Amino acid sequence: MLRVTNLNAWYGASHVLQDVSVDVARGEIVCLIGRNGAGKTTTLKSIMGLMDRTNGSVSFKGKELLKQPAHLRFQLGLAYVPEERRIVQGLSVRENLRLGLVASPERRREAELIEDIARIFPRLAERMNQEAVTMSGGEQQMLAIARALIAKPDLIMLDEPTEGIMPVLVDEMLDLLVAMKAQGTTVLLVEQNVELALGIADRAYVLDHGAVVHQSSARELLADEEVKERYCSV
Repeated sequence: MLRVTNLNAWYGASHVLQDVSVDVARGEIVCLIGRNGAGKTTTLKSIMGLMDRTNGSVSFKGKELLKQPAHLRFQLGLAYVPEERRIVQGLSVRENLRLGLVASPERRREAELIEDIARIFPRLAERMNQEAVTMSGGEQQMLAIARALIAKPDLIMLDEPTEGIMPVLVDEMLDLLVAMKAQGTTVLLVEQNVELALGIADRAYVLDHGAVVHQSSARELLADEEVKERYCSV
């Protein structure tokens, strides 16, 4: 579904991604892991079209995206949930969800799609009229994911979905990702908690200093203490 080939990206004069290549097949959960600053978030932003300068190739469902703006990538079925969530202050949970449909061809089905989301996220269903920023951090993270899912993307990219949330909600979040996969959504995941990520992923790529240094099945990497210690330990 997604093929990233020799992707390079820059922040000003700083060359931060160096020939990154990643494949994600339909129905997979693939995780990008590595230390802070390894290039994981920059990879997601580059795939989504949120970097000022990139080169290489990003092919999604057979279409080359690298020259396309972010909103057209979204309309093709690619969604991105950034680490900072970007919940809009002053808006209710329902109103934040509606923002996920503004640029979507699915927006005419708004009421039906919100009902679907309410079934997937029962915590949000109880809080539809609550101001979104008054919820807990974990509930806000669920809202950010729900807002991306409401438009029925084919692939969703998640940046650190378990960061800063209560341990009691971490298991819920992981169960949600597994359920998303079961319902046909493909996931590209950046997650600092390596053990948890590898426990639900199919495959993994390890980044270091803006380059892919290792790739394998998640099960193989989970058992490879040397690679985890070298590239993933804090």
